[in-house]
Amino acid sequence: MRIALINENSQAAKNGLVYETLKKVVEPKGHEVVNYGMYSAEDENSLTYVQAGLLAAILLNSGAADYVITGCGTGEGAMLAANSFPNVLCGHVVDPSDAYMFAQINDGNAIALPFAKGFGWGAELNLQYIFEKLFEGESGQGYPKERVIPEQRNKKILDEVKKVTHVDMVTILKNIDQELLKGAISGPKFKEYFFANCKNDEIAAFLREVLA
Repeated sequence: MRIALINENSQAAKNGLVYETLKKVVEPKGHEVVNYGMYSAEDENSLTYVQAGLLAAILLNSGAADYVITGCGTGEGAMLAANSFPNVLCGHVVDPSDAYMFAQINDGNAIALPFAKGFGWGAELNLQYIFEKLFEGESGQGYPKERVIPEQRNKKILDEVKKVTHVDMVTILKNIDQELLKGAISGPKFKEYFFANCKNDEIAAFLREVLA
């Protein structure tokens, strides 16, 4: 699995800590971590939590990433932004039990973490335990086990609802504010990471035009 990390501007200084903790947990499981930044609070290209959500949607809809880890001060804004887009199911995760139940019950493809609220002593340990529970075995297996059938059924229903309530990603990219879009994909490593892994030619072609 290719897991993308995205930090918005208010919590960019924590990118290195989150990145190293995530790698420590998931690389031994055979997963790859791709760090899309922001890498520091001084980065020239600054991402808002709305742009973090947009970037997450681009990565997931194009196949450039299989999972996205993002967040903001409380995690709420990043979650709401990510869930504004098609084919993104983002959970708000505060602790390891959130992570485990979101993975097993909701079977999503992104999480938003609070990187300021409650981020004190032991924050790196909480991150480690969250990532361990999030990527513990196969997701979507249900919790508790006697609820597995209705939970899996509801997940499929939600996926079908999102197909109706969202337009496709290319249409969104063409109609969204182009400066907002350009800011979301202008990070120093975006071209290097994205175009090497993108599986959607139409999205790739349009974003090349935006960046030209």
